[in-house]
Amino acid sequence: MGARRALHFVFKVGNRGQSVRFYRELLGMRILRHEEFEEGCKATCNGPYDGKWSKTMVGYGPEDDHFVAELTYNYGVGEYGLGSDFLGMTLMSSQAVSNARKMGWPLKEVAKGIFETEAPGGYKFYLEDKEQPQQDPVLKVTLAVSNLQKSVSYWSDLLGMKIYETNEEKQRALLGYADNQCKLELQGIGGAVDHATAFGRIAFSCPKEELPNIEALMKKEKQKILTPLVSLDTPGKATVQVVILADPDNHEICFVGDEAFRELSKMDPNGNKLLDDAMAADKSDEWFAKHKMQKTSA
Repeated sequence: MGARRALHFVFKVGNRGQSVRFYRELLGMRILRHEEFEEGCKATCNGPYDGKWSKTMVGYGPEDDHFVAELTYNYGVGEYGLGSDFLGMTLMSSQAVSNARKMGWPLKEVAKGIFETEAPGGYKFYLEDKEQPQQDPVLKVTLAVSNLQKSVSYWSDLLGMKIYETNEEKQRALLGYADNQCKLELQGIGGAVDHATAFGRIAFSCPKEELPNIEALMKKEKQKILTPLVSLDTPGKATVQVVILADPDNHEICFVGDEAFRELSKMDPNGNKLLDDAMAADKSDEWFAKHKMQKTSA
């Protein structure tokens, strides 16, 4: 198995302006790139929606060596129902804690030096009140599972992740592809996982030639393949190949060919301007108000 990398987690955002403010001003992330699309993605990157949408990558540094957030905005959708699937993203940044206090953003200390806060849409973030490290401050993403043993087996045996920690008593396991990468934490919740409509997707890269092998393995093991191997185009940028899977609790997993993704994900120095221009040009709220309508609540 070639080197694999944890890349990003996809968040659907109903209010793009408020969400960008949270990631940019509170968390202190940078806009790495921004892309607009006229129609839905072949691999349902924007969810099960056909209309105009945008993708904004935000993080603490280049996607080559940082785990980032993908903010997906569907122009006609105002809010999404939150399920029990996504339990939080943990990062180390005393600056983010300080920013939250200055902005008057709600913070709750849930353990010594660890603060819980929520992004618009209700997504939980855990901020460790320590100096931001030189390497990636994003430590882990926590997902809910119904059967810890079954999920650990899937992620380690089938997807090749290393098991860093397991705690049967607390029904928790920590996995990852490398010591210096963002980890995946699985947390048993003692029941079915509800994805509602806000469900996200976690993405990893692997050598392109491994993508057919991953798909073949999942077929052999009778595991879910949501989107068989497909090429995705981004106007003016590299075309990437992806395969989309689902784990035993239906968490969506994207594997993308690493070589093309490194080309696609190069930081765009115009990212901030492209995003700000798109938000300024977005008259969807005014259009719905003028026609005495509300955006869809997905």
